Parts: sequence; C-alpha cells; structure tokens
Amino acid sequence: MSIGEAANTEPINIAALTINPQNADPLNTTPVAAQRHVSRRTAERFIAVHVGRSGEVAGGMSQVVNGYLAHSFVDFELRMVSSRDGSGGLRAAGVAASAFWKLLRLANPERTVVVAHLSQGGSFAREGALLALAHARGFATVAQLHGSSFADFARKRPGLVGSVLRSADVVLTLSVESHAAAAEFVPGERVVLVPNAVAAGAVRQIENLVVFGGAVSKRKGVDVLVAAWERLAPQHPLWKLVIAGPIGDQPAQPLTGAEFVGPLSHAALMEMLERSAIAVLPSRDEAMPMFILEAMARTNCVVATSVGGVPAVLAGGVGMLMEPGDVDALEAALHRAMTDAPWRAKKADLARSAFETTYSAAAVFPRIERSWTTALERRSDRVAKRYRPGSRNRTQQP
Repeated sequence: MSIGEAANTEPINIAALTINPQNADPLNTTPVAAQRHVSRRTAERFIAVHVGRSGEVAGGMSQVVNGYLAHSFVDFELRMVSSRDGSGGLRAAGVAASAFWKLLRLANPERTVVVAHLSQGGSFAREGALLALAHARGFATVAQLHGSSFADFARKRPGLVGSVLRSADVVLTLSVESHAAAAEFVPGERVVLVPNAVAAGAVRQIENLVVFGGAVSKRKGVDVLVAAWERLAPQHPLWKLVIAGPIGDQPAQPLTGAEFVGPLSHAALMEMLERSAIAVLPSRDEAMPMFILEAMARTNCVVATSVGGVPAVLAGGVGMLMEPGDVDALEAALHRAMTDAPWRAKKADLARSAFETTYSAAAVFPRIERSWTTALERRSDRVAKRYRPGSRNRTQQP
C-alpha cells in the first residue's frame, strides 16, 4: 500500500531532476540518507509529508509550504497533511483529528520523513503533538520553526518546547535568535539555520508605489507607517502608499495619498510588488518575513526594522533598516527612497542580487532537501541503535 493510500494524504506529482553538486551545503556535512538507501537513478523516491497549513491563506508559513509543494525536489515526492484550515471550534478539532488519523495510518517509515511546521501557542502544541506521534511511530522527523517570537515562547513554555523538539531528528530555524533558543533543548548539530525561499517575479513597469503587506496591526508597525506617511504625503503627491492585509488592531483610516485595500490573494500582492518601487515593513516583531523576501525577488527597494532575522537579510546595504517604533527614522528612510532615484535603484538591484544568491529556490531548496535526508539518516541510526546487540529494546529472535 502506498503512502497516499495508507494515509489519504494529498499527493503532489513532481518530476525528478538531477542535483547540482555546486549547491552542497557547507553547514551540513552529515551523510545523507539518499546515499545510504537508494540511488537517484532508482524509480522509487523518498517521501516528505508536510504537516500544517497550506493554500490561499494569510501568513508566511502557508506561503513557505505552498512553495515546497510547487517545487520539484530531486529525491522526494511531497504530501500534505492539513492540521488546520483557519477555522475554529468543532471544525478545527475535526481537521486536527483527521491529521492525527492520517499519521496513525502512515506507512513506509524507512523512506518517509514527517515535517511539522510550527509557530507559537496552539500551533506548537497541535503540530508538535503530531510530530511526536510520527517520531513515536518510527518515522524520521523535522521540526520547522516559523514563529516570530519563538525564543520568548520557549522561555515561557520550556516543558512543551523541549518535549516537541526532542521528537525531531532535525530542527530548522529562520534566525540566529531562534537557532540559539532551539539549541538550548537539543544538541546543536540537530539545529540548522536555513532561510525561507521565494519564487522570482515577473518584469513589469515600475510605478511610484510604496507597498506594505501584512496584518494591519501594531505588531507590524502600521501605526508608525501611518504617522510617517501623514508627514510625507503633502511633499510627495505623485507617490501612493498601498496597505494590503487583513485588518487587525489598527483601523483602516482615511489617509491622503494612501489606500487600505484589505487582504489580497497572494498572486495579487505579488503583482503589486512587481509594479512597486518601494516595499515597507516597519514591524516590531518578526522571524523572517516572507513579504521582505518576495519584495527583494521583485526588485524593490526595501525599508524595514531591525527585528528578528531582518537585519541578516538586509545586511551589506541590501535595504534600509531602522529601530521599530521610530517615526522620524521611517519618514527619513522613505523620503530618501522616494527622492533619490539612482540610490533607490542601487538598493533594489542589491536586493534582487541577494535574493538570487541566498533566498531563491535554487539556493535554498537543496539545503532543505538535505535536511530531510539527514533526518532519514538519523532515523536509521536511531533504529539501528535500538536493536543492536546488548540493547534492552532489542527484539527477541525466534
């Protein structure tokens, strides 16, 4: 019985590619399971079962998963087990219960890795329990951390975080801070810092457009952006600010030269970034926001705050950084970007170059795939250790 039949997961049909040895990850020298168990010329491939949320829903985590499902990996077929869909109450409980049932029926542990996508709070408990179930059933497991406040969450809930991460053969993190926090609970060699990856954009005519993408909330710094734009709008009547995203704790107020457009489909937001000259995200709290990476891929001049993994992404002059909550600094940065076209173009070109070398699918996905094969390798070692002579768990021979 195949995995799709056994677990009723959602299959993704992908074609095999040849690996490029130049994409070898210098940070991960662990022998890969593909080399031990199967040749890339073998018809049967490994399987990566992703647990979490995907589809046309708000949030960077879903877009990361969507990117995986759309990509053709070398050694892995992909499956999706949806553990949540944005609903609440009985429907949400039903979705989670269905995910548990699918993992209970999952087959072929020697060739299958389960990747749980974790945020904070309820997500960590729900997807973490699914990860622990897969680990207990003998599957290779990967915990991929997405939340913007994981380090703080880990300090507040060390028992939960420790029990979940110890069920992972590999832990993927997005920032130095979350990497250090995870390494407090599991050996450091099991924690790998890997950025998100995004698809490239189309070439379009650039307009005098500043775009914000994200929840309209204080956490995303919309109050700071509005205060800065109120000063900027009278000086720059040819420019327009678009604030795209679901309304959170900040109102969609009337604003000269600006428009609150509400939540957009991912495709519509990407098309807007392909036309815009500047992308702005003055957040007070982030991990590694997909919006910034998507703006870089679409040759925007990026203006953002020094939070989470953002400084590492925009290092070396790739973008403009300021401290969160600083209206004056945000106003000055946007003013410079709007008035100095050569400087703005240079920043945009640097952003595009950084995307291609570090955050494109070609740069990141081979590293992601190696983390899955590393998990399979460690699972094999775990099973071998359990049944080696002298082990208390060794199965009695007839």
